[in-house]
Amino acid sequence: MLRYSKLVNPHNESHSYVRTIFEYLIIFLGIAPMALMVNWVLLPHAFVGGGLTGICSAIYYITGGMFPSLFPEYGGAIPVWLTTFVFNAVLLLIAGLTVGWRFCIRTMMGVAAITFWYRVIPILPQPIIDDPWLGAIIGGFVFGLSLGCVLSVNGSSGGTDIVAMIVNHYHDISLGNIMLFCDILIIASAFFLPLPESMKIEGENPVYLQIKRVLYGVCMTVSYTAAVDWLMTRIHRSVHFLIYSSKYDEIATAINTTVNRGVTVLDGTGWYLKKSVKVISVLVRKPESSLVLSIVDEIDPNALVSIADVRGVFGSGFDKIKAK
Repeated sequence: MLRYSKLVNPHNESHSYVRTIFEYLIIFLGIAPMALMVNWVLLPHAFVGGGLTGICSAIYYITGGMFPSLFPEYGGAIPVWLTTFVFNAVLLLIAGLTVGWRFCIRTMMGVAAITFWYRVIPILPQPIIDDPWLGAIIGGFVFGLSLGCVLSVNGSSGGTDIVAMIVNHYHDISLGNIMLFCDILIIASAFFLPLPESMKIEGENPVYLQIKRVLYGVCMTVSYTAAVDWLMTRIHRSVHFLIYSSKYDEIATAINTTVNRGVTVLDGTGWYLKKSVKVISVLVRKPESSLVLSIVDEIDPNALVSIADVRGVFGSGFDKIKAK
């Protein structure tokens, strides 16, 4: 039980190095599905999504055939992995000089990972999902789940995240609004890009096809945003325990040492017997709740336990307090 607690509890300082390695591994592997969706769905369909990926995709479409000797395997287009690396390197340099290098450390890992996966995963000539609407929905959802895994360990894939941090450092504008504004501009730019042959339909108005192309990008962005929100809500869900037991001291000590969570013991009165009782109050992450229950069951199977879902917990050991 103690060994399990060290894995589920991210605040055990004696195992911080193990936690750090685990989180970097999540960042590296978690970004792989993002690259898969870009190289197997987004680029073959000629979609333009939000963020830096959308900008790099647009450059890939525009430069198609311009550099056949430099990038023969990409049809002469400037590859997404190269533009992703260059843009992120410049943004990280600016962020390091303005926001601080501490913010950039994990982002550097994310940038290295996404550049690696973009480079090693081949771009398919035909998308794995033929229907563009279905491709936008499924591709966006998988992209969002992947991004959510990275964000859950305080990682980042770079791009507009860095831009948002830099702007937020100097102006009182929320990160979400900055990123939304960037996404709108990038997706809307798809209307002015040359229409690829794969999207051209004989007899159809080109303007109508360009509008559809923009809507594909909107659909993909909405899908991945919903996926990120869905995953992050479940990962960061917390619960509040109220435990009534005559063995409160043993249970409180076990929770404090094994789960490594702060425990508060409250004074109460059992009204039926007019007897003083002690009530244990503790807040834990949802994945830790089974460990708390096993502790209570092992020490006092007759204890009365109340569990309530908590919308948000801010402070030491939980989420940081954000005013905006």
